[in-house]
Amino acid sequence: MTHRTTPPPRICPDCEGHASAAITLGGRDTRGHLRTITAYCPACHGTGTRPLRTREGARA
Repeated sequence: MTHRTTPPPRICPDCEGHASAAITLGGRDTRGHLRTITAYCPACHGTGTRPLRTREGARA
């Protein structure tokens, strides 16, 4: 009996699963909080995974 192999992980190869990062702009606001922005991976749009490949047609 053959064993089934597990499918490869769908982790984004560009960001390696770390889809977003908080970047400080330097300084603090009037309440004392750090000013930050969130940057997302442009390849996966912040999901951390790559889309499933769809096969077109069938092979004989």
